[in-house]
Amino acid sequence: MSNDFIDVHFQIMWNRLISVVEEQALTLVRTAFSTSVREAGDLSAGVFDSSGKMLAQAVTGTPGHVNAMAAAVGNFIEVLGQDNIHEGDVYITNDPWKGTGHLLDFTFVTPSFREGRLVGYFACTAHVVDVGGRGFGPDANEVYEEGIFVPIMKFAARGELNRDLINIVRHNVREADQVIGDLHSLAACNHIGHLRLMEMMTEFELESLDALRDFIFENSRAATLEKLAALPAGSYSNDMTVDGYDKPVHMKVRLDVSDKGVHADFDGTSGQSALGINVPLIYTLAYCGYGLKCALAPEIPNNHASLEPFTVSAPEGCILNALHPAPVAVRHVLGHFIPDTVLGAVSQFLPDIAPAEGASALWNIQISARPIEGAQAALGEHLQSSEILMFNSGGSGARPALDGLNATAFPSGVHAMSVEATEQTGPITVWRKEFREGSGGAGRLRGGLGQVVEIKANEGHEFWIKAMFDRVENPARGRQGGLCGAAGTVGLDDGTKMRPKGRQKVPSDRTLVLELPGGGGFGNPLERPEAEIQRDVTLGYISSEQAKKDYGK
Repeated sequence: MSNDFIDVHFQIMWNRLISVVEEQALTLVRTAFSTSVREAGDLSAGVFDSSGKMLAQAVTGTPGHVNAMAAAVGNFIEVLGQDNIHEGDVYITNDPWKGTGHLLDFTFVTPSFREGRLVGYFACTAHVVDVGGRGFGPDANEVYEEGIFVPIMKFAARGELNRDLINIVRHNVREADQVIGDLHSLAACNHIGHLRLMEMMTEFELESLDALRDFIFENSRAATLEKLAALPAGSYSNDMTVDGYDKPVHMKVRLDVSDKGVHADFDGTSGQSALGINVPLIYTLAYCGYGLKCALAPEIPNNHASLEPFTVSAPEGCILNALHPAPVAVRHVLGHFIPDTVLGAVSQFLPDIAPAEGASALWNIQISARPIEGAQAALGEHLQSSEILMFNSGGSGARPALDGLNATAFPSGVHAMSVEATEQTGPITVWRKEFREGSGGAGRLRGGLGQVVEIKANEGHEFWIKAMFDRVENPARGRQGGLCGAAGTVGLDDGTKMRPKGRQKVPSDRTLVLELPGGGGFGNPLERPEAEIQRDVTLGYISSEQAKKDYGK
């Protein structure tokens, strides 16, 4: 049998493996209870070899979940021990340091056995709406305050569900039906992956995944190193200042580039915070690897071997390597700035690759809606208490050849939750959700627009928000002469300003107004074609006055 024929045969199996993990992920989307999973795609799914190395990931999902999950499976094997892994088991954790960075994400790992022999693992992750404690917000001073902490343990042992664990979780969260439903969805997701893998192995007459694994890893590693060998070797640095909570946070990175790999060192980054914006190293690794891979080797499939040449270090106790028991609930805010920080260093040796900075961090909002005291008797109808999670995105940075994307989540890649789906989860009305005129930074290529979102409690209700917003004080910077995007604002419809982070009440008679930040521009604004400027004015992206001010047209 020729080598070419063998390679084609393996390529067919590789394509089939991708379809397996895609069905795995879509099972989670179809069965999940939380809007963050079924509407926004805030999840990950993948298949691993028998030693816990990622073979393939589903396209559906977020880089933070996927790349953190890639490191997490090894943690499961280490904690449980090879002798304690059995057919019919399902494992669970939301340990921020061994999973994906905060308690709101549950990671499930399921061993896959074939004829009594371990051939691999399936893993998946999803964000749940509540884990008790203070809820999804940055106000805690220790992880103990942030909710229930489930260490790596068995969700099911040899096919028998751990009902004690389910009972404990049920009595520690506010939205028990949603959370417990999502846990079962995660287990089902891995089970479907296992069933489809068994069908594939039967069809291709495989006893193990070892040969396919070697084909995937050898080709992925070689292709990645070939890309890196073409880069100019050297050290390149960048820094970024973002809002933080009570004081600004300084993020600094140095990239050491060689034909053997790229190492990112975050020495010089601000120290750990007393509040819940800290980032465990596993999440820093996930988003740093994503930023580097997007810029330097985007066409190569994401797996253990293609990620291996990208390494990360950060001083223990800095805000990007927070140590237990640091509060980490909104670790995504700083974590989502890591790719832009890294891309700023990449732009020094690949100036036509790296985009301008974007809004980056999602403007997630957790809403705790409650009936007003006495309202039920007055209105004579059922009022409800609800935990409502809503994802909102600002504008992405302008790219070297294209304008930035409007209201698009980069780097997380999650979808926007529809207004209709959000309003079904609790007693609120989203009165306005539209592009924010003039928020994209001017440049030869314009930054993406943010959006304006207005939310009000329904009659008889009031709500508290757990704000976790950034780029209010430090807008996205342009690149190569491009201007900054607009900073974000948080307030009420009467003009009252609100804090961008922390728990705050929105009175029942007031509307919450969020103005999301825009992305930075790329290149000299005076070089933007007049036709593009007029198109922006016609579409309402900028006003005529702004066109004259920023573009001289």
